[in-house]
Amino acid sequence: MKRITLYSKSSRSHTADGRDDRPVPGQVEKPDGAGQGDEGQLAALPGPTARARAFMARHERIALVVFTALLSSLLVIGYTATKPPARQITQHDIDAAVLHTLDSNVLPSAAAKAFEIVQQSVVRVRRLEHLKDEEDDRVRGIGSGVVIVDKGVILTNLPVVHGAEHIQVVFADGTESDATVIGLQPENDLAVLQAKTIPDDLVPATLRSTRDLAMGDEVIAVGFPFGIGPSVSAGVVSGLKREYRSPEGKRLLTNLIQFDAAANPGNSGGPLATMDGEVVGIVTAILNPSDQGVFIGIGFAVPIENAASAVGISPF
Repeated sequence: MKRITLYSKSSRSHTADGRDDRPVPGQVEKPDGAGQGDEGQLAALPGPTARARAFMARHERIALVVFTALLSSLLVIGYTATKPPARQITQHDIDAAVLHTLDSNVLPSAAAKAFEIVQQSVVRVRRLEHLKDEEDDRVRGIGSGVVIVDKGVILTNLPVVHGAEHIQVVFADGTESDATVIGLQPENDLAVLQAKTIPDDLVPATLRSTRDLAMGDEVIAVGFPFGIGPSVSAGVVSGLKREYRSPEGKRLLTNLIQFDAAANPGNSGGPLATMDGEVVGIVTAILNPSDQGVFIGIGFAVPIENAASAVGISPF
């Protein structure tokens, strides 16, 4: 019986020395350089991993900086993503804040702010009289005045200084000075004084035209009623272009501002000012049908335009 061939005819080649170079079954072929050690293997495998390691070795510091920056950016992004969005401020929030401020802070009144501005220009005017048996002069009358020029020019009421032998003024900072009359305007019941000693920081009052003054406008009267002061009272303009005749009937004053801010003897010559602290008139008289000479609700002031003309200057 003919035997079946188990293997096909080999076509393997032979080396020059007659050895068969085909791989033996079960034997694993080794690549060139196998068995040469680890360095040989790394050199023989110049793949992406080896190149990355080499790059990292050369640029380790730069890579660290880049990594840190990326990590910081990721942290910021993560914090922003988890942070709740800012709440929109509504008109209700604004109103509540304003009300809270008003409740917790007491704001000064308009009259207080006006007085704060004008009071530094108000002076006490003393009419003095010398007596033979006394060393010091005796005070025979007290009135008020207001500085209108920083050189010490003062406006006051004529009766305050009329017939005075010696006039003394006291400024807001307490400086005392003798004063002389440099001008009179009897038709407006005004006198102009010049102080001899002037404070370094003397501030003249700000004058305002009465052109736009209206009945009902708020005003303050500042002065030394009964020698007390400086005192301030508040009211409104209750009339314009009024006339007033003195109790003796000797003087008729016209074009007066009527007001209801409290004024008493001693207020004469003081300023009538707006809520902005600007002087619109000089207090000149109070109306009282009786002989008590106290305020009953009606006072008069000379408009500042007339008062300034007594000095020979235009304030506007």
